[in-house]
Amino acid sequence: MNAKTKELACEPEECLAALRPVRDALEVLSGRWKLPILIALSNRPKRFKEISKDIKGITDKMLSKELKDLEINKLVTRTVYDTFPPTVEYASTEHSKSLSDVIMALKDWETLHRKEIIGH
Repeated sequence: MNAKTKELACEPEECLAALRPVRDALEVLSGRWKLPILIALSNRPKRFKEISKDIKGITDKMLSKELKDLEINKLVTRTVYDTFPPTVEYASTEHSKSLSDVIMALKDWETLHRKEIIGH
């Protein structure tokens, strides 16, 4: 094992046992937009249009779908305020904050991957 990369150090049965939880996690976080939405909500609650402006390229239809999926999986809360017109705010949950290490690991991996592929 070299200092830059870690090998999967597990017995075949252990590695196979990891497949299901990894597959399940990928299903919850699948797609191009869920992690960027969680990152956009990591500092404070935001309204729909604020999230839309933070995430370049996402359509309102896709943002709405992804927010619903994240809410079903208890990663985002949706709060409707009794104003006219109604104000809706989205916020990350405590449960979603458990993904911060995963997000940072993905960021670090992409930095290494970029160096490997592009060379800088």
